[in-house]
Formats: sequence, structure tokens, C-alpha cells
Amino acid sequence: MIEPEQLPGWILWQNDDVVVLNKPGWVVCHPSKRGPWSSLVGALREFLAAPTLHLVTRLDRETSGVVVVARHPLAARRYQMAMQNRRVEKTYLALLAGELKDEIEVNEPMMRDEKSSVAVKRRVAAADEVGAESAQTRFAPLAVKNGFTLARVQPHTGRTHQIRVHATHLGHPVVGDKLYGPDDSLYLEFAREGWTPRLAAALPLRRQALHAARVRFLDDGLGDFTAPAPEDLTAFAREKMGLDLATTWAG
Repeated sequence: MIEPEQLPGWILWQNDDVVVLNKPGWVVCHPSKRGPWSSLVGALREFLAAPTLHLVTRLDRETSGVVVVARHPLAARRYQMAMQNRRVEKTYLALLAGELKDEIEVNEPMMRDEKSSVAVKRRVAAADEVGAESAQTRFAPLAVKNGFTLARVQPHTGRTHQIRVHATHLGHPVVGDKLYGPDDSLYLEFAREGWTPRLAAALPLRRQALHAARVRFLDDGLGDFTAPAPEDLTAFAREKMGLDLATTWAG
């Protein structure tokens, strides 16, 4: 649950059209049955006393970073049209398992993995498979050390779980990923029981190490928003890789 006093510290920028937030990695975007203070949008509605808000960008619960929320339908349409017309550039920071030496563009279609016991799981698919959707992601290593990679990731399409699926396809899953990491049964165990000793032994971080660091709209007046990396990722990079994210990440 979100405490009311937490929310102001997450706001990166706002005007009469939008509110831009740096979402923590433990917060869901969409309203839930647990009440308004259980989701980013619900809490923001309460905080702003706004009857309706519109999510322009959204992130998985365990992904932190920039989220853009429109205050009214006209603003929502402007931003959503920019998204639809691919007039936006998104840049993520990811901590990956293993050492990715070279920059690479992954151009692999994706679809739901019907063989997995986890209904939300996706997989890389053959281009001619029914239901496969095109997906392109660029991975650029910024630092490689001690069996981990800090990467700048730029998705050119917006498929569900795209970065995580493509990272696993490369053999370098996102650190802490319960669904696409070493064993997808960890995801089911976490859903049932929360953080367990088995998860702690299998995953070096409590959540997936993925952060939406920058969202840049290319149309005039829509904005260019950046979010500093959160403390859990900063601490991991410092302790496991000897990195200072503030100096390594150049935007």
C-alpha cells in the first residue's frame, strides 16, 4: 500500500496536462481491488482529488522509472497519438546476468508461451507463427564486471515483457527476474508465498533490475523526462560491480 506522504517525492514534473512520476519497483500502475492507495493511478487520483486520470505510459510492477499520466482526455489523446505514431524514444537501464560484450539489436518476434504454466509468460517466436508480433530491442553495454552487465536498452516496439524476453533470448536475463530468469516456478511461488528462502537463493535481487530512465517525446511541447536510478539498483551496481550509476549512466 502507498502512504500518502510518499507520493509527492515521486513526482518528477507536472503541469495542467500531465503528471510525470518516478514509479518505485514495488508499485502497480493500474487500479486494483485493494482500494485507491494500492496503485499508482488510484493514489494519484486521491492525492490530486481528480475523478479521472489517463495512463500514457505504464510499467510492470517490478519495473521502476518514468510514468506519464494525463490529467484530461485531450492531453491523453495528444500523448497517446505520439505513442501510436512512434514519436517517442524510451531508454531503460537494465542489470543483466552474465557479461554482454557488444552492442546488439534483437529483432525477434514474440508471442504468448502456451507451454508455460505461467499464463502471462511470453517467448521469442518464429516469424511465421500464428499470433507472433514483431519486436525490436537494442542492448548497449555500459559496464561489464564480475559476471554482470549494466546495459542501456532501447525498445523500438512496445510488446508486453519485450525487454525481459529479448534479454533472456540473448542468454542474459534481467537480474532478479522471477518469470524469465532461472526458473519460472519462482514467479508462482512468489505469487503464493511472497519472498522465500528459495527465491533468495536463486535471485540476487528482490525484483527485476529494470528501470525506465528516460521517455523522450519527439513532438514539440510534449516533453523529455528522466528519472534517477533507485537505491536498490544503485546499491546492487555499487556492491556487485563497483559502479557508481550516477557517473556511469550518461542519459
